[in-house]
Amino acid sequence: MSYPTTMSRLEVRPPSLRHAPSSFWERILFWLLAPAPMDAAPPLNRLPRVQEDFLQSIDDIEGDDARRLAIRTTHARSLRELWHMRMDVYNLVATHHSEFEAAQRLGRLNRHFPTRAPRSGFAPLH
Repeated sequence: MSYPTTMSRLEVRPPSLRHAPSSFWERILFWLLAPAPMDAAPPLNRLPRVQEDFLQSIDDIEGDDARRLAIRTTHARSLRELWHMRMDVYNLVATHHSEFEAAQRLGRLNRHFPTRAPRSGFAPLH
C-alpha cells in the first residue's frame, strides 16, 4: 500500500508553546494580548485524548521500553512533549512489528499536530 502523495509532502510541526484558550472570555483576552491565535497550540483540555492515542499506539507491545514510554506519555504535561515522543513510538513499533506499521501508527498520531507543506529544496541562483 502506498501513501497518498499529499500525506508524504506534509511536514508535521511541534505545537506552539502558547495554548489556545478554551472559554469565550479567555479567547477575547487571548485575542487582545496575542493577536496571532493561529500560532497557538490547541487547548490543554485536548491533552488526555492525545495521551490516550499515544498509549493505544503501543498497547500491544510488552517490555521495559514500552512501559517506560507509557509512563512518560502519562506524565506528559503538554502536546509539545508528546510531539517530541513521536519518534520513540515509531522506533518501538518498528522494532516490535515493522517500519510500515510504525509509519501507519505515526500517521494516526500526527493528526494531533500542526502541518504545513515543506519548503522547496531549490536554492536561489546567485
